[in-house]
Amino acid sequence: MAEAGSFACLVVGAMLFGVVTRMTIPPLTWVALTLLLHASRSMTAGAALPAIWIAFYVALAIADLGILPVDGPPYFAIVAALATVMAVPFAADRLAAPRLAGVRATLVFPMALVTAEFLRSRLVPGATWGSLAYTQYGYLALMQVAAVAGIWGLTFLMGWFASTLEMAWSRGFDWSVVGLPVLTCTTVLGTVLVGGAARLASAPTDRAAVRVATLNRPVDLFIPGEITRIAEGSVPPADYDRLNAKLARLHDWFLDGSRREAHAGARIIVWPETSLLIFKEDEAAFLSRAQQLASDEHVFLAMGMGTVRRGAILPLENKLVVIEPSGRISMSYLKSHPVAGWEAGIMRVGDGRVPVMAASGRRIAGAICYDADFPEFIRQAAQNSADLLIVPANDWKTIKDIHFHMHAFRAIETGLPVIRAAASGVSSAFDPWGRVLGVADYFAEGDRTLTVQMPLGGVPTLYARIGDLFAWLCVAGVVLAVGTALVSR
Repeated sequence: MAEAGSFACLVVGAMLFGVVTRMTIPPLTWVALTLLLHASRSMTAGAALPAIWIAFYVALAIADLGILPVDGPPYFAIVAALATVMAVPFAADRLAAPRLAGVRATLVFPMALVTAEFLRSRLVPGATWGSLAYTQYGYLALMQVAAVAGIWGLTFLMGWFASTLEMAWSRGFDWSVVGLPVLTCTTVLGTVLVGGAARLASAPTDRAAVRVATLNRPVDLFIPGEITRIAEGSVPPADYDRLNAKLARLHDWFLDGSRREAHAGARIIVWPETSLLIFKEDEAAFLSRAQQLASDEHVFLAMGMGTVRRGAILPLENKLVVIEPSGRISMSYLKSHPVAGWEAGIMRVGDGRVPVMAASGRRIAGAICYDADFPEFIRQAAQNSADLLIVPANDWKTIKDIHFHMHAFRAIETGLPVIRAAASGVSSAFDPWGRVLGVADYFAEGDRTLTVQMPLGGVPTLYARIGDLFAWLCVAGVVLAVGTALVSR
């Protein structure tokens, strides 16, 4: 009977984990972790870890379809690696938690969960994709903990809740045994929620704002495959004139749209990642036109550009070029983190520093798409006293909501307003508390232009000062717990 209950917990927990991998239903993550941990602790040592690994493998193999940008054998190899990472915290818990008592026993699993996510984000491709913290998008009071401990704080709280509830469950809710661990965890969770709510309630409402617009590319200009061939620099001579004529229409589209939004009152206009494709030999003439437009309309023009050097080994310059109202180019930044695979094979890489430009009394920072999936990298913007973070991006339909949600956490961590212009995704604006100011979905009907009144200026956060210190403390804590357990054996 007990074995049947453990198996049921394993299956239901894996199913819920698969659901939250694809869609945002915050409570399900807490339930999934609790059920999976109960299954792990109640099974025999020889069966628990293989069962947990298989459960994660099946759940991720189904849930990550369309999310991971690979298929075939590489897809299943990556899923196997991800399942292994997810199984490690359960192994650490099985090894160390039984040798501890009380509150200390409940801390092994959350520390191991943070350690697995954090080290994976630092050591292998994928950045913070798949972090359980992102499943809590929408719980604004809880999300505020990212301003202190980063997303690792949310992962820790979910893991701690699961280990504490499972301890109470497996001990028959005997208050004399589990009272202190339950009271401690509940007190901390309550303090986090009350503190987060207070942080939101105390946010000022009288901050100076500026009208920001994001444009998007036309949906029917290019046929499938043309954008890819242009970005790769693999344009046959016979097709060059035809494709260059399309690019000229694309350039006019963005310049005319920017002038329209400027006339409507926008002072900052942002274009998505690589949406303005251009051959290197045509770049100087185009930039001159853009500078004239910015000067004439007195606007900041933040252009996601893909400059292509035909015939080069790395033909693509994926960059953000910002022109200030005077017409001067104040930023020309190359993306620092290419996505592994196709993009990494064709793209020139930037210098690994977040650029911050000062113009017209503003300090504007910039990053591009995948750059913003690295919290420690984006933290540079807050350290350099930016007033606004601009992120051109380019997604695909399956990940559009997941990736849009991730940027709310960058806003909270850094205390910066974030404007995100996404081709094939959700363009969005967040205030420094992660609240959505506006969205425009590329896949929705109608105009794909986002216009929003954006408050400028950052608010101080502890995370901006100390970075991933909390995550490193979790690494040290779980190493100590596991090391002690191994020595005691």
